[in-house]
Amino acid sequence: MNRRLYSVSTLVVLIVVACFFLFPIYMAILNSFKTQGEMYASVLGLPTKFHFENYVQAFKKANMLESGWNTVVVTVTGICGIVLCSSLAGYKLSRTRGALSNAIFMLFVSSMLIPFQTIMVTLTKMAKNLGLQGTPFGLGIVCAGLGVSMAVFLYHGFVKGIPRELDESAKIDGCGEVKTFFSIILPLLLPITFTIVILNLLWLWNDFLLPVLMLTDFHKYTLVLTINMFFGKYSREWSLILASLILSSIPIVIIFAIFQRWIIQGITEGAVKG
Repeated sequence: MNRRLYSVSTLVVLIVVACFFLFPIYMAILNSFKTQGEMYASVLGLPTKFHFENYVQAFKKANMLESGWNTVVVTVTGICGIVLCSSLAGYKLSRTRGALSNAIFMLFVSSMLIPFQTIMVTLTKMAKNLGLQGTPFGLGIVCAGLGVSMAVFLYHGFVKGIPRELDESAKIDGCGEVKTFFSIILPLLLPITFTIVILNLLWLWNDFLLPVLMLTDFHKYTLVLTINMFFGKYSREWSLILASLILSSIPIVIIFAIFQRWIIQGITEGAVKG
């Protein structure tokens, strides 16, 4: 009886929490189909007519094909750079014993404690000097540099759970260190790699501050920057803002729906081993 009561109470609490988190999404979807007047009249009320033209206008005004492609370039470049560099660094630092290895690892960890606002001016000037400012690809490279520290920390902890005997067996079979990593170690890092990919995907897709500092041309804007253009000085087109936000979130929802099992597995296994 107590177990059944506990299960029911837990279910009720989870439903309440789910409703609490889903309510803003429901409100965004509901009001995205309203006119500006209907929204001001009643935010909670149902629309008298579902205005699907809001999504068409938002898609055109936000130039979502171009800005969406820019966002994809930034996200893919950043994630590939983070995964490749941090997995190699985490593996090498974890397998190398010594004061120098520990010092380098602590540099990665300590850099996570530095607020971005303290380095953003210097970072922007450095990116401009290196020719990275103003392009989505350059922004992706800068994002990769910023995201490496946390990823190295996660990979470093995960590699410790992989037996060193695998490295020794590969060495006996004639595999070099690089081949050993890519053919043996990297496949074993898939759980933590999924964790790192999904965390950085959410960050890069939704980031605003770094793109607004790095991108100056409207045709190079990411989705978040183009949506921000709906916020005028004297007026805000809330129906178009909400419609564009829903459209920009669809790719992330689809990716999560497809890879949900691997994402959850990566987060749980990465948390245990890390």
